[in-house]
Amino acid sequence: MAQTAPYASEPEHTLGRLHGTGPSPTRSEFQRDRDRIIHSTAFRRLQNKTQVFLQHGGKHFRNRLTHTLEVSQMARSMARALRLDEDLAEAIALSHDLGHTPFGHAGERALHRAMTPYGGFDHNIQAMRVVTLLENRYADHDGLNLTWETLEGILKHNGPLTNPDGTHYGKYAEEGLPAGFDNIPAPADLRLSSFASLEAQTAAIADDIAYNAHDIDDALRAHLITLADLADVPLAGPIVREVARRYPTAAAKRQAHEVQRRLITRSIEDVITTTQANIEAAGIESAEDVRTAGRTLVTFSPDMAEGEKGLKSFLFDRVYRHETVMAPVRESEMVVTQLFASYMANRDLPGRWGAAAMSADGPALARTVCDFIAGMTDPYALDEYARLFDARPDFL
Repeated sequence: MAQTAPYASEPEHTLGRLHGTGPSPTRSEFQRDRDRIIHSTAFRRLQNKTQVFLQHGGKHFRNRLTHTLEVSQMARSMARALRLDEDLAEAIALSHDLGHTPFGHAGERALHRAMTPYGGFDHNIQAMRVVTLLENRYADHDGLNLTWETLEGILKHNGPLTNPDGTHYGKYAEEGLPAGFDNIPAPADLRLSSFASLEAQTAAIADDIAYNAHDIDDALRAHLITLADLADVPLAGPIVREVARRYPTAAAKRQAHEVQRRLITRSIEDVITTTQANIEAAGIESAEDVRTAGRTLVTFSPDMAEGEKGLKSFLFDRVYRHETVMAPVRESEMVVTQLFASYMANRDLPGRWGAAAMSADGPALARTVCDFIAGMTDPYALDEYARLFDARPDFL
């Protein structure tokens, strides 16, 4: 492995963990974080959480776990090319969706609405709760006891949470920080107004590249679109036409794979070239320079960013809002909403969660219910719905 760049994160200079551990003779601190995440219960649950399509039907659609693995591979590839710490990029990528609810973004929307009187819900902040509070594998402490750098990356891979003047940043500008963040333990100040490491930014853009490519693939498998529908779509269209010219007699699924892999490769290569230019233009010489740069440095080029915006618009209109997708989405939102209402009214959560609910009221009860529902897999949420309401939704 090539020597890392001076602006890469260095495991030897980590700000540490909340609970001290002895040194490992074989692994860096960021490698240990990666391994702790992979062995967590929350990570295993991702295999039964929806990405986009709630009805898999044996069509090999992505779930949260397969999506996460694709993001991890892309993040590691870009980190290697940029001479960053690959293990930190991988750890952040592997943990970026640990706070997602069952039923994908539909479940998240429903849980956010239910939690609005108590400060709302956000899957990034929920991921922080998972890795610092809710995982209970270790005898000495709650959580996974990750390094500061990994925690920072989970929380801020999409950008700061506040501006330097204390006002809220980005998507938090209107509603503020969701409840549940104020009691998250960390080994040092997470610096909410600074940008995260280049490794974290790499994981974030890998997420965009992954779901652009695999949502096209899954939509084709679901017969919601055809390759011909993509011929004039920004970013994807030129690749579709190129593949059709080069492989005119190839089977449609082979052509689709050629489109997908070219889209991924060109997106990654664009990010690497653009980011190298951004780093040079900003005069970045250290990891601290990255945090105080005042902007995201791992980006698409302007042309690629514009094309990606157009592709996302197409996917939103033709895939995410297609009735085949929306019918189970509506049902899943109903499931989450009714589960929340039942638990709040009757405190009838199973096991240790029920005991915690019995001793809580108001916001504390809502937080217990929220944490429990957010951790559910799709099948478990449906089982709980059947237990409580003696019914199963038609489309799930």
